[in-house]
Amino acid sequence: MRILGIDPGLRITGFGVIDKHKHTLTYVTSGVIRTTNTNLPSRLGTIFDGVMRLIHEYYPDQAAIEKIFVNVNPQSTLLLGQARGAAICGLVSGHVPVFEYAALQLKQAVVGYGHATKDQIQKMVVRLLSLSGLPGADAADALGIAICHAHSRQFINTLGMLTPVLTKKSCRVKHGRLIR
Repeated sequence: MRILGIDPGLRITGFGVIDKHKHTLTYVTSGVIRTTNTNLPSRLGTIFDGVMRLIHEYYPDQAAIEKIFVNVNPQSTLLLGQARGAAICGLVSGHVPVFEYAALQLKQAVVGYGHATKDQIQKMVVRLLSLSGLPGADAADALGIAICHAHSRQFINTLGMLTPVLTKKSCRVKHGRLIR
C-alpha cells in the first residue's frame, strides 16, 4: 500500500510518500509545496495543483492529512482550514481515499508521546524510515502523518478480523473503541 501524507499550510504544505508492505515501512519521497506571496485563490490553486501532481506521479492508494486545531488567532485557523480544504479537494479529485488525524494522534504514533516537539518528530521519522538525513519540519510532519495512518490502518484491520468473535460476546467497535 502506498500512503501520501499531507501537512497542510498556506505558505508551505508538506508531503511525504511511504510504502507499507506487511509490517515494513519504506520511504519513497517527501518535500513541500510552496505558494508565492500572491492572493489567496492563487495560493489555494497552487496547493490543489501540487497535490494533483503528486497523485499523478506517485499513485498513492490512500492519503492521510492532519486535522487543524483551533488556534489563538481565528483568522489563521480559517486560512489554514482553506489550505487544508484545497489539499483535500485535490485528493478527492484524484480519487484517493482521505483519512484525517489530529496532531496528538500523529505525535503519539510516531514518538509515543502526545506533546512531542517538531524536533522529536523529525528524529523519529529518520529512525522509523531509516533515512540518511533529516527531512525539513513540514516534510517530517507529513511523513509522520503517513506513518500514523500506516499504524492505524493495521490496528483497524486487526479489529476487523476480530469482529465475529466480538459480536458473539456482545461487543462492538465504535470510533476505534471497544464497547459492550
